[in-house]
Amino acid sequence: MAQKPSIPKGTRDFSPMEMAKRNYIFDTIKQVYQLYGFQQIETPAMETLSTLMGKYGEEGDKLLFKVLNSGDYLTKVTPEELAERNSLHLAAKLCEKGLRYDLTVPFARYVVMHREELQLPFKRYQMQPVWRADRPQKGRYREFWQFDGDIVGSDSLLNEVELMQIVDTVFTRFGVRVQIKINNRKILSGIAEVIGAAEKIVDITVAIDKLDKIGLDNVNQELREDGLSEDQIQKLQPIISLDGSNDEKLNTIAEVLKDSEIGLKGVEEIRSILSTLSSLNTLKNEIQLDLTLARGLNYYTGAIFEVKALDVQIGSITGGGRYDNLTGIFGMPGISGVGISFGVDRIFDVLNALDCYPKDAVNGTQLLFINFGEKETTYCLPVVAKARAAGIRTEIFPDTSKMKKQMSYANAKEIPYVALAGENEIAEGKLTLKNMTSGEQKLVTPEELIEIIKA
Repeated sequence: MAQKPSIPKGTRDFSPMEMAKRNYIFDTIKQVYQLYGFQQIETPAMETLSTLMGKYGEEGDKLLFKVLNSGDYLTKVTPEELAERNSLHLAAKLCEKGLRYDLTVPFARYVVMHREELQLPFKRYQMQPVWRADRPQKGRYREFWQFDGDIVGSDSLLNEVELMQIVDTVFTRFGVRVQIKINNRKILSGIAEVIGAAEKIVDITVAIDKLDKIGLDNVNQELREDGLSEDQIQKLQPIISLDGSNDEKLNTIAEVLKDSEIGLKGVEEIRSILSTLSSLNTLKNEIQLDLTLARGLNYYTGAIFEVKALDVQIGSITGGGRYDNLTGIFGMPGISGVGISFGVDRIFDVLNALDCYPKDAVNGTQLLFINFGEKETTYCLPVVAKARAAGIRTEIFPDTSKMKKQMSYANAKEIPYVALAGENEIAEGKLTLKNMTSGEQKLVTPEELIEIIKA
């Protein structure tokens, strides 16, 4: 007996119903991006490893899926190198390409390559799958979709304000209550500076970014392992545990960072963003300053964001931030960027858990014509064409099967209306329209049928 096929762990198939739900997510986010003047691009699934490596920190580099060179990929490897079994060294010899880890680094590469064609500031959105060699678990996949929006070529904090408005609008349209968390990498750099550990900023941010996942004690242990002294760790504790309103937190941290120029710059930026959003008074969801938010990617340099669903236990469903120096890695310094990434797969799980999908977004076929035979089909086909021309999603059953089978098909696909035309209907130039929810049937003209369903 042939072995049953399977798919790799951390990947999923999607049924027609699931795809309808996902398309609702894609369409909703796309519409909001377009309201703010964003344009769509796409980049290849594979990038050169030189493009990807070193952009996500040491932990991110370990999660890159590497692609073996085509042909005889062992020709560049000596027997001695094989015998050493040094996986990192061998990967460098065997692989020149990798699957993209996110959409931001490929976007930075795109900007550098197409700079002469772009009108700055350039606002792009992009929805494509990404891959990470992570341990699969609930809400975490090896293949998943991101939906990014980025603005490059502008230092204005109005961009951060608009991104927060986009996030708020998207989740309001979904009907999902969220908390938008915001921080600034400059504040974190200032904290590292005032505790005397400026050179440890990456280690500190990577560690405290795990606070929600591993708890305070484990974060402190990781900081010890990274070389921070007990005194430095103790100085971090009140900062990590800071509470109160956003203004109270900003006032407290401004006092702590009074001797750090970069830290105070971060406080000023956050204060400006929050003040502008407050004056607009349009946000439906809470925005909270969270000094433990670190977003453990090396390229963030300013404001950073993360979104949590309030009614479902799941990780971050959207995140992003300012990355002033990213294009400089590709030889084009001085182009500032800021962006967000919607985690489509986690949003999918949240909307499923809360049953937030509108019926018209996930329903497929609206009208099914029963097939009684060649004569009846010939009569129905022009009406099928009219229904489709009117924008009604319409099928005609292809086979002359038993009535029970055709009605079971309609029920299984949750088709709300079924049209039947036998000898009597044809003689009158009409059809019988059945409402599959109420069971009500009525004799109607083709024009009446279309009006009823569109209504």
